[in-house]
Amino acid sequence: MHDVMTDLDMVRHAVATLAYRAAKVMHGAPESFSVFRAARTSRTPLEIVAHMGDLFEWAYSMTTGAPKWSTAAPQEWPKECARFFAALKKFDEALASGNPIPYELTRIFQGPIADALTHTGQLAMLRRLFGSPMKGESYNRADIVIGRVGSDQTPPNPKYEFD
Repeated sequence: MHDVMTDLDMVRHAVATLAYRAAKVMHGAPESFSVFRAARTSRTPLEIVAHMGDLFEWAYSMTTGAPKWSTAAPQEWPKECARFFAALKKFDEALASGNPIPYELTRIFQGPIADALTHTGQLAMLRRLFGSPMKGESYNRADIVIGRVGSDQTPPNPKYEFD
């Protein structure tokens, strides 16, 4: 039997999935990784994570009925990673609040959530190019839980990890 999820549950599960994957790619990155530039015109990991924080501040503003984009100046790596997870948590709490969401969930998903998933993949690729890859894993076996959107995630089961 499969769990039946509402649209809101699916969006919150996507946010928890993003948190799991982003935590994996951010944890253990060497300090110098934050300023790595794969090409002259590419963003650094720090710039990508700052953008991801901006995405979820925007997503939160969508849940309040006053969508507003702003671009924050990147801080140092630990602060930017913390800002991203704080924005993700605030957004998830707004989704879980029971308050009406005056913005289409499909647009919230296809905008900030999908964009951040793409950027998380970019960070993983940049970690490999930098020479500091994370172990792969079977993500369908990961312990992802709706509402767990912080940087502290359940470690992967070594049985499902690979190089």
